[in-house]
Amino acid sequence: MRKFHGRTVTLMIVAAMAVSSMLTVAYMEFVHSRHAMSNDVNQENRADRETGVQSALDDGSKSGGFSQSDWDKLKLVYEMIETSFYEDVDRQALIDGAIRGMVAALDDPYTTYMNSEEAAQFSAAVDSTFSGIGAEVTMIDGRVTVVAAIKDSPAEKAGVMAKDVILSVNNESLSGLTLSEAVAKIRGPKGTQAKLEIMREGYEKPLEIIVIRDEIDVETVYSRMEDDGIGVIELRQFVQNSDQRFQEELEELKKQGLKALIIDVRDNPGGYLYSVIDLLDILLAEGETIVQIENREGEKQVTVASGDGLDIPLAVLMNEGSASASEILAAALRENGRAKLFGVNTFGKGTVQTTYTKGFKDGSNVKITIAKWLTPQGNYIHETGVTPDHVVPLPDYFYAAPLPRDTVLERDQNNAATANLQLMLNALGYPVDRMDGYYSAGTAEAVERFQQEHGLPATGAVDGATAEKLEDALIQQIQDPANDTQLQAALQYLRQTLGIDT
Repeated sequence: MRKFHGRTVTLMIVAAMAVSSMLTVAYMEFVHSRHAMSNDVNQENRADRETGVQSALDDGSKSGGFSQSDWDKLKLVYEMIETSFYEDVDRQALIDGAIRGMVAALDDPYTTYMNSEEAAQFSAAVDSTFSGIGAEVTMIDGRVTVVAAIKDSPAEKAGVMAKDVILSVNNESLSGLTLSEAVAKIRGPKGTQAKLEIMREGYEKPLEIIVIRDEIDVETVYSRMEDDGIGVIELRQFVQNSDQRFQEELEELKKQGLKALIIDVRDNPGGYLYSVIDLLDILLAEGETIVQIENREGEKQVTVASGDGLDIPLAVLMNEGSASASEILAAALRENGRAKLFGVNTFGKGTVQTTYTKGFKDGSNVKITIAKWLTPQGNYIHETGVTPDHVVPLPDYFYAAPLPRDTVLERDQNNAATANLQLMLNALGYPVDRMDGYYSAGTAEAVERFQQEHGLPATGAVDGATAEKLEDALIQQIQDPANDTQLQAALQYLRQTLGIDT
């Protein structure tokens, strides 16, 4: 199936490369001061922190370091395994496993370890053309969970959505695997198939979604002009040049007579902390708070804007796939009185990570949650998200699941696939007599009418060809901006703010 959710989404599982972690720049966020730090300074600060970490590990006498007794215990267990285990032992696997165990003990899905092979593949993926399914995943309660799928990516076109839980890939269970191991199962070359078994909220049984891996569009900023001088800028993720691209698109809209602006961060899972800070410096006026970063001692670093700000009415579109840097943007604009928020509650990622590489002679690295971020008013949104000013859900059919291709839906069946079919038919203007998943006579009649109007044999049953046509029709309906209730609500608000009759 192709695009069902139809909204922006960001970063990806790189399929042609063995990227064995959650591949998202949101995982590479670090504390950044707007007023004194370039990228080079950030790197120096990170190196200083790494040196401190390394020295603490080397000196067991330091507070929080390993005592001699701790080292002796680790060494004892290692020697027991090496000498007593009934099979040959891979020394490096034991070391990697011990490190992963320490990381797992933190019970933080955003703190991860990459061994040398994984780190090299991650680096190669970041620096090259992406090829994959186009979905960002994390580990929540031990389950591989989708944060977002990239707009127009194979994952989005196939119907993968935020909060989907991936149970298996090509019939291989992901249960018990680390995030790195799970991603290794999902990855694969361009053109290959990933059959995903997905558990989705509201469905009693898992869904099967087939995704064909492909190259991923990594452009992050898009703009267009709606009627009445209202511009829309869509941010798919926050990468190194997002603020520059945003400024460029903003200037183009100004040339077209921009009067008000909608910023769309739906299904944007985040990115570099400094990127959203620099972007907000364009939108907020000097002295307005952008974000607060709080370390474990409770010390807060407050970042404030230094620019002139954008003095036009603003609205932000957000949803359950808007995370991290997207939430920083939404909260900062709302709490500074700069924008109204439209959509549904966001994902809820309120922590900041940095990647440590120094001291790992083999090229390994560890990414650690180093702080939490707070909104300008000091709110902590982790696991709760940002609530919109105007709660506007999308129509139910935007979340329709793919129809099965390996079975025929027909009279007297009673299952989730039929309920999904009834949702589609009703949305497309073919009313059915029930929506509970029972394939009734009324459902069959609606299918027959659809088949007749689309040049298909009027059997009243849904085979692969009918399923394809139904999905095509629904995709067209979803892609029509008139059916995007969140966009339309924001447009109506801005028109009223501008004094334009609607």
